[in-house]
Amino acid sequence: MVLSPRESGKLIASLAQDVFIEDEKVKGLALEIVKAIADSSLSLNNFLQCEFHPKHDDPLAVDWIFILDTLNFSFWTQTGAKKWTVNGQTGYFALCAAVKRAIEEGKPILDPAYYSKITLSDVESIFRGDDEVNIPLVNERLQVLHEAGKVLLSKYQGTFKTCIESCKGSAAKLLNLIVSEFKAYRDEAVYEGQRVSFYKRAQILIGDIWSCFKGCGIGEFHDINSITMFADYRIPQVFLYFKAFRYSDSLLKKLRSDELLENGSREEAEIRGCSIELVERLYAEVRRMIEDPKSPVKSPEALNTAKHVNAVLIDQFLWDYRRKHAAGIDDQVVPFHKTRCIYY
Repeated sequence: MVLSPRESGKLIASLAQDVFIEDEKVKGLALEIVKAIADSSLSLNNFLQCEFHPKHDDPLAVDWIFILDTLNFSFWTQTGAKKWTVNGQTGYFALCAAVKRAIEEGKPILDPAYYSKITLSDVESIFRGDDEVNIPLVNERLQVLHEAGKVLLSKYQGTFKTCIESCKGSAAKLLNLIVSEFKAYRDEAVYEGQRVSFYKRAQILIGDIWSCFKGCGIGEFHDINSITMFADYRIPQVFLYFKAFRYSDSLLKKLRSDELLENGSREEAEIRGCSIELVERLYAEVRRMIEDPKSPVKSPEALNTAKHVNAVLIDQFLWDYRRKHAAGIDDQVVPFHKTRCIYY
């Protein structure tokens, strides 16, 4: 039996040997989130405000998001190496910029009939960088596109919309469908003899659909709270920055010496699993603060965000916080763990 991401996070946090959650510091981070809701810097509009994301009224928005999240993995750069950039963007936003550029150039990158048979040279052209640096794991991305395209064509009428509609508004059912049908989304490990899951990209795919459509129409999921945060390599930096995470000396030594952690290793699973459990505690604290009579959440927009707050929005806050405060976080030498894989 494979534990769900939420169950996995709870189990891993209870047994972890190298990653520890500091509950008192979680409260300080929760306060930052409540302030962001109060001043509307965190809202249901965050996803749509990105210039590289599709708009909710684009007829291909769902398949656009599916391509982005199918390819949303492993953008980090080795220490000292040049970064892959597209239109000056790095990481995930470089991916978004490349996909948008391909659409504008008339490449049918959102059509599984095309990408199920796409050639390596076409992938290299679509994701060409601003200079000689190529997107990481280009061969793996080619394979992922082939596999995903074939599944959509053979079983889902060539569109991810069919997958969503078949689940009748259930995020939990959609998560199960994604990880069952699309092998590259099957983000699992064995921890202390137990099969655990993180499902980072599968959950962010659901979260992005929900965000793009602001929980309405095809983006309406009656059980969106079944989705946890999206365990990656950047958000733990925020936890360390706020001292809500504490790493063992041995783990810190490995990270500071730039040692790669193997996908599925105990230490990597602890960072990711404890991230999920920390956000579960963070969510509970944010809800408690919002419901306090002294809460600063007062405006109509803030109250609407507060009503919908969940792990998806909290994850968006944390990821954006890391980007906005990158210099300060990096100045404090808060290392991120490096794992080269297709899952995140």
